Amino acid sequence: MIKIGDRIDSRYRIVSRIASGGMADIYEANDLVSRRIVSIKVMKEELLKNPANLARFNNETAAAASLNHPNIVKVYGRGMVDGRPYMANEYIKGQTLRDKLSFSLSLSLTDCCDVMLQLTSGIDYIHRHGIIHRDIKPDNLFYLSDGTIKITDFGIAAPIGYSSSGDSIQGTIYYCAPEVLTGAPASIANDVYSMGVVFYECLTGQLPFEGNSLEEVALKQIKKRFPEPSKLVPSLPKSIERIVITACRKRPEERYLTSSSMHEAILEAMKEKESWKGERKGLLSRIFGFK
Repeated sequence: MIKIGDRIDSRYRIVSRIASGGMADIYEANDLVSRRIVSIKVMKEELLKNPANLARFNNETAAAASLNHPNIVKVYGRGMVDGRPYMANEYIKGQTLRDKLSFSLSLSLTDCCDVMLQLTSGIDYIHRHGIIHRDIKPDNLFYLSDGTIKITDFGIAAPIGYSSSGDSIQGTIYYCAPEVLTGAPASIANDVYSMGVVFYECLTGQLPFEGNSLEEVALKQIKKRFPEPSKLVPSLPKSIERIVITACRKRPEERYLTSSSMHEAILEAMKEKESWKGERKGLLSRIFGFK
């Protein structure tokens, strides 16, 4: 059992326990070599019995450790402690984008675009390294106090073209591209679709498809036309709506071919920012026209 004051690999001194998630316990620690604060993510002992859990944890550490981008949570080191794998990450003090959307509903249209510019930049970097994230959603995006976005959770990341065995769906149904739900290999188009759903949610405060069961949501993702966000936010600029709709087209080949092309489309739309009507402080203002 890890206690306050313990040292891991003679390098990381445990300061406090931050949280306990579904797969790991997370601690704040001092890196005695670099003299910085880090977070230590240690896999839960009871999960070691399932090889799939161990594979997911090791996959996350391996994928994230190879990346270095300002919008991706850095991995500084990894190893074993008490027979459990751990990784030392960049210490992030802030909430997730999910927290931001759930509790404040305060993203302005400009802030929505800024979130997406950072997200598309980070994901494009991942893609250029041959990796598909496969689980892009607000829960896996840290939203720092200065507005910086940090991408995390590479547990089910996979190489471009990877096909998962078995019948299980990898990812979160609400953000899954239609082809993912029918077993298509991992592709850039999968992540582009997920980013489009995140953009839709930032703009409207709602998910595009909901239902009484995950099966119902999956069927809607596959068969139902993607809803225009302007139906919920009438003042939304057409240029922004086009980006969401293009990213979320049913056919992968009709979406943005790269994350960088989606990034460029957002930059182009923001050139019209001065002419955007009704740019309010937050979501409720945009929907109801508060002044």
